[in-house]
Amino acid sequence: MVKKLKSWKGHKNVCSAHGCGGCFYFLGFIGAVIFYMQQATGFWSVILGILKAIVWPVFVVLKILGL
Repeated sequence: MVKKLKSWKGHKNVCSAHGCGGCFYFLGFIGAVIFYMQQATGFWSVILGILKAIVWPVFVVLKILGL
């Protein structure tokens, strides 16, 4: 969603707070799916890999915070 804000130079298009990172999340999701599918050995490991690919940002934040 694009919002128009008035600035001193005129109108400027800016990305709203909830829609800016979608393309980066999607690319990360595709990369995570490829990574986890390479590690999969059976049907249930494929399902687990897809679920892990959906929530991969949680793993990144936990690793960064050291929890």
